[in-house]
Amino acid sequence: MEKTLEKTIGQMVAEDYRTAQVFKNHKIDFCCKGNRTLQEVAEKHNLDVDMLLREIYEVQRQNNSDNTDFKTWPLDLFADYIEKKHHRYVEERIPVLKQYLNKLFKVHGERHPELFKIDEHFNASAGELAMHMKKEELVLFPWVRKMVKAKQQNEPLDRPHFGTVKNPIAMMLQEHENEGERFRLIAELSNDYNPPEDACTTYRVAFSLLKEFEEDLHRHIHLENNILFPKAESMERELTITI
Repeated sequence: MEKTLEKTIGQMVAEDYRTAQVFKNHKIDFCCKGNRTLQEVAEKHNLDVDMLLREIYEVQRQNNSDNTDFKTWPLDLFADYIEKKHHRYVEERIPVLKQYLNKLFKVHGERHPELFKIDEHFNASAGELAMHMKKEELVLFPWVRKMVKAKQQNEPLDRPHFGTVKNPIAMMLQEHENEGERFRLIAELSNDYNPPEDACTTYRVAFSLLKEFEEDLHRHIHLENNILFPKAESMERELTITI
């Protein structure tokens, strides 16, 4: 138990993604704010830490085939996975959700003015995420792959134009925080993606897709913040960087 309490919640989820459900149930941010201990989040949310531990142990006992151990993956393969799975998902879902939300506020905006703010926040997020993913695909991920190749071939690396991998990572972390906050607002405005009683089918589908989008974003951010970024920084420290 003491070892569990010493870990950050991000480390817990990185080791066993099933524990993420416990934090989701209590609205605890394990991705953007995953650097806190269980004791810290218990105090912050006025929760009993022993209760949280029991819930964590309970989900860990459950069999779940989706509990992939990404920490053991080669770093370049892991970057490929994030790009192909999560980046592609965002790119495919954004136009679909834009269309749904645009229709919603036009038809239901008069009775539900919060739809205008939801649409505004989502469109802002769509633009920021598009730029964010391009920076990862054009700057950070190529450097990750270059480091992996240098390590495999036991070769030194020239210093990158951004100085150290910590610099683009710091930018990515801040942008993750921004998107996490934006979706906290969307969740609040949408009553945690629960449509009103007078909601039509389109309304319900839109909120369901929004919830799915947020869940994918949380997992996406978690994989980067709590696994990819620390491993990239660790690998760079291992390699010889030439000026």
